[in-house]
Amino acid sequence: MGLSQENQIHLLKDILSDHQADCSGTVAECEQVERIIKSLMANTNLDGNLKGVLEDIYLYSQRGRSSASISDHILEHQDRLTQWVEDIDSFS
Repeated sequence: MGLSQENQIHLLKDILSDHQADCSGTVAECEQVERIIKSLMANTNLDGNLKGVLEDIYLYSQRGRSSASISDHILEHQDRLTQWVEDIDSFS
């Protein structure tokens, strides 16, 4: 049995919060974020504004996965990470 939409959003928020707080992460976390977002985007009942946020986060994860330094990539996105967590909170 897979995670519910609520659990997926909570997990996504936890990963982004960890990236923001620790200024570090892993390629595996970026891959997990991509899988979560793909699953969430398959839900046709998802709020349109949240979809836009998820698309931005997906792009962040893709670039992080291929970045020479994941820590530098996360550091460059600190402001966005904070905003994304706040945005996700406003939709959940």
